[in-house]
Amino acid sequence: MAEGAVFELLSNFAPYLQEEVNLLTGVREEIEFIKAEFERMTNFLRVVDEVEERDPNLKVWVKQVREAAYDTADALDMYMLRLGHQHGAGFRGFLRKVSCFIKTLKARHQIASEVKRIKSKFVDISAGYQRYSNIYHTIEQRSSSTHSGVAWYDSRPDAVLLQEADLVGIEKPKSQLIQWLVDEDPQLKVLSVAGMGGLGKTTLTRKVYDDATVKRRFQTHVWITASETFKVEELLKDMIRQLFEEARQQLPQGMDNMDTTSLKRIINDFLQQKRYVFVLDDVWCIPAWHFFKIIFPECNCGSRIVLTTRNVDLASSASKEYHGSVYPLQPLPREQSWELFCKKAFHGNPCPSHLEYLSRDILKRCDGLPLAIVAIGGLLLTKENRTDEWERINRSLGAELESNDKLRSMKKILSLSYFDLPYYLKICFLYLSIFPEDFFIDHMRLIRLWVAEGFVEVKSEMSQMTKEEVAEGYINELINRSLVQVAEKRYDGRLKSYRIHDFWREIVVSKSREQNFVSLAIAEKVRRLSVHNNMDDTQINCFTRLRSLLMFSIEDPLSMLSKVVSFGKGTRLLTVLDLRGTDLKTFPEEIVKLVHLTYLSLRETEVKLIPKSIGNLKKLETLDLKLTCVTELPEEILKLQYLRHLLLTSVKKGLRGCYSGFHYLFGFKAPKGIGSLTSLQKLCYIEADNSIVLRELGKLSQLRKLHILRLAQEDGKVLCSSLEKLNNLQSLHVGAKEEDEIIDLDSLSSAPRRLRTLYLKGRLQNLPHWIHSLHNLTRVCLWWSKLKDVDPLQSFQDLPNLVCLHLTLAYVGEGLCFKAGGFQSLKCLKLSRMEGLKWVGVEAGSMPLVEGAYLEDCKSMNKLPSGIEHLTNLKLLDLSDMSDSLITSLDRDLKGGDYWKIAHIPDVQTWDSKLGYWKRFDL
Repeated sequence: MAEGAVFELLSNFAPYLQEEVNLLTGVREEIEFIKAEFERMTNFLRVVDEVEERDPNLKVWVKQVREAAYDTADALDMYMLRLGHQHGAGFRGFLRKVSCFIKTLKARHQIASEVKRIKSKFVDISAGYQRYSNIYHTIEQRSSSTHSGVAWYDSRPDAVLLQEADLVGIEKPKSQLIQWLVDEDPQLKVLSVAGMGGLGKTTLTRKVYDDATVKRRFQTHVWITASETFKVEELLKDMIRQLFEEARQQLPQGMDNMDTTSLKRIINDFLQQKRYVFVLDDVWCIPAWHFFKIIFPECNCGSRIVLTTRNVDLASSASKEYHGSVYPLQPLPREQSWELFCKKAFHGNPCPSHLEYLSRDILKRCDGLPLAIVAIGGLLLTKENRTDEWERINRSLGAELESNDKLRSMKKILSLSYFDLPYYLKICFLYLSIFPEDFFIDHMRLIRLWVAEGFVEVKSEMSQMTKEEVAEGYINELINRSLVQVAEKRYDGRLKSYRIHDFWREIVVSKSREQNFVSLAIAEKVRRLSVHNNMDDTQINCFTRLRSLLMFSIEDPLSMLSKVVSFGKGTRLLTVLDLRGTDLKTFPEEIVKLVHLTYLSLRETEVKLIPKSIGNLKKLETLDLKLTCVTELPEEILKLQYLRHLLLTSVKKGLRGCYSGFHYLFGFKAPKGIGSLTSLQKLCYIEADNSIVLRELGKLSQLRKLHILRLAQEDGKVLCSSLEKLNNLQSLHVGAKEEDEIIDLDSLSSAPRRLRTLYLKGRLQNLPHWIHSLHNLTRVCLWWSKLKDVDPLQSFQDLPNLVCLHLTLAYVGEGLCFKAGGFQSLKCLKLSRMEGLKWVGVEAGSMPLVEGAYLEDCKSMNKLPSGIEHLTNLKLLDLSDMSDSLITSLDRDLKGGDYWKIAHIPDVQTWDSKLGYWKRFDL
């Protein structure tokens, strides 16, 4: 983890050494010495990161390096803050430069003294580095004999925490796995059981492996525990022993002295023409699977390999390669969690009534994780059934994780996934501790915060990926490792928000506190502070080096921020300020003093005006003003040349979140010169009231997302000329000036080829001719298009990646037919407010993957879409505000049972006549 702090500093050294302001004699050399020391330590730290936890002395040394990195960053940033002045050109600029040098001479001496102090500290740390250099070679030697590195803790002895008797709800997954294992297909198949640690993957698989049906099916049975750390030769020898002992054959002579190639050959030869089942338990990474897979012969005997893993990518790739399936093991549902909890906490007896509320509150924090339920249930079993005792445990669960043996063992099992992370993911994962408990973490918010904090590295200068795209890969990796859970997805499958298990949060909060990485309370040398409650003035005086401040549910955020900036001298170096969702009504004047700020979010506040002094924040990269009351930005916004994300949306009062009106969203009038902000990647929403501004958009070559409102028909050609230059554009939203204003985009010769989402809101005479060429398009929304003689489906049906189609007031015809072979990737369909639409037809072979169909306010429709029976993957049919005759026919058909045969939907919510519409059908 210390390597993350060092990397963050190394990536920002250049500005200090290239500043035009002269350093005092020797100071530049001191800084270059420190930089060189950091570079020498970086590779070492990446290696010791794997063993830091089990070596107390090394842990102390790593902490020293981390604190030295923080001290250096503070000193250098303070130098930039105090000496980084703009002097201008010419003779007057020279005079200002001389004057400034004289005025800041004292500050220069102070900084020089601080840099020398840091250098002296580094000399001591370097001596420690020399003392530990032999560890580097030891680790390398271990790595050569161990496939996946050195783990600080082996989880297998603690598997006894979760026994077969502890599992509930096991019959369904057990039955499915056995069915896959014993099917008659002769191909070699890989079956994977995937999920986060503590779900009971090993216990479930053992129960399947020992089942009599499975035992009879296969001639040869082997169970191998790979774990995070394994010695290659020892595992291969273990396989050979199990194979030969089951066959009652003598072990090969000289086996103990064989190399890996010879051992693999013995196993492969033995398995030829045999129907075998191999369980590879707890495989951590794809390279480990690649090491194993060459052992297994494909001899069409119906053999099976079962993997258990926390890595979803590994499970998916291995099973796909070998014609198998993945069983994603899920947390227990509420009732089964309660059953298991009572079994452990009360010996299977009913929960005492006076403890039920507390029990359910504690159980909620287990979030369906069997290992956690068993561990906490076992702990509570040893306690008296007193309310005060159980309340104490509920309040101090984090401390119990450290002190109680059973919970500590559970924590170690879960923590294995953390220690297996590469350094760049460790720092990103620890950052999740900044969010409150049970908080849904917004996808783009997290990405932008990671980038602002300096955690994201674009490894190659030749790479065309942005930092945001790299960060998205980080998130996917954490999801695939079962460390982050997807909480919400958008209609088109894009990720919307995440959460982490409560016990994972306890672990990362503990690690963050230990490493002074994120603080949830005031402490010495706070660097990142997440405020969930108000603080008093005494606490605020503790700030010395604050870099990030996030507030959640603060009663008076303006007062709190004023105190922090006024009293806390360390806030001058603040880089991240997130006041999203707080009760803020005016723009805090203190913000414009924070000249190091790179990230500012006032989203979902009631701020109305942004001052001209916003131009002071010249390092700002993200300005998030979505869902505020701001409708104008001063021209000084053009001074923010590093701005990457300019997000501003206001919503008509009383309609926030409502999509019923044409003019419910408002953007801002972009100043002339907006084209100078060449770093912009996201720009939304801007009011298109000026053709000069529209023409300047073509200069923003880095734009990924562009949302425009109130476009006049006559300005369509100007906009098209700009769009043709935006080769990186992925999301385009264009709204017309008025409901009946025509959106004219026909002069666009070819749309940006990377376009993934397209929103058009306003009248269309025809669909743009270039739509059919957008093969990367995943989501299309047409609102108020009112197409008459044009079938809107024809242009979209052959798009290979279209996942979501949303048509609102888009068509005034009587019928729509989804042709056979069309919409092969579509998963979500919404048809809304098309009052003339009388019928919808679905031909066989159309929309084979659609899961959600929404019909809303199409009052001329008297019956369900014909051919709906062809949609065999349909999971949700939502009928809102439809005609009475359609509802009547549905009610009649459901009573008669005919509808079940047509729609293949086995369960349905009861018709609620009070709501006046058919709500939904759910699988």
